Amino acid sequence: MIHRTHEYFMQIALEEAKKGDMPYGAVLVKDSEVILKGYNTAQRDSDVSAHGELNVLRQFTQARKSYSLEILKGYTLYTTCEPCPMCAAACVWSGVSEIVFGASTKDLIAIGSEQIDLTCEAIVQRGFQEIKVVGGILAQDCLALFEPGFT
Repeated sequence: MIHRTHEYFMQIALEEAKKGDMPYGAVLVKDSEVILKGYNTAQRDSDVSAHGELNVLRQFTQARKSYSLEILKGYTLYTTCEPCPMCAAACVWSGVSEIVFGASTKDLIAIGSEQIDLTCEAIVQRGFQEIKVVGGILAQDCLALFEPGFT
């Protein structure tokens, strides 16, 4: 098995983010292999829940025609920005083993992006799954997505 770094997968998430209608990209990984990629389509789909993370989780569960509270055990979700409370809760419900993000909620608020000021870690801690959370991977590159004309 090839071992790849968090930075490697975050670069893929950054590329996905550029395809979306908002600068959020996500990549689902298992055993150092990309399983699915996605990005935000909330505006295009007129769906407030169509965040990059949720789009990836939906694709995965629909492809497997399964809903299980542990369907994503052993999987890591990479995302350019810290999952919002909705996406963090979906990670708990799906049983993802690890969440790795770039820019934090605090980083986004600091640049003027409207966010719910509740960390992913706080949601995970109150959940019923053991999920490892790692933040700050290529955070500055992820924040650069919010600069005018970047994508």
